[in-house]
Amino acid sequence: MTYPASSDAKFDRDYYTAHHIPLVNRIWGPLGLISATAFFPSPTDNGNLAICECVFTGESALKAALDSPDTPVVMDDVKNFTAIEPVILKGVAL
Repeated sequence: MTYPASSDAKFDRDYYTAHHIPLVNRIWGPLGLISATAFFPSPTDNGNLAICECVFTGESALKAALDSPDTPVVMDDVKNFTAIEPVILKGVAL
């Protein structure tokens, strides 16, 4: 996931790392999530305020997580740390 920067974008890093990432791990861990790591690059480096790298056991695990009936809980939590619409990027599965 990436959270694109803009001139008025706000992002609560403390909430994200203390609450959202553990929520992601709790909900998607049983579905094959290996790790979820937050990065906070300089927005001038790549245009993002935050990046979350979620590593799954494979593409089927990623699909299971995204299709899970509990995924709306993860997505609904976004409003608690930002108004930025997250961008889902799918990479190479392990």
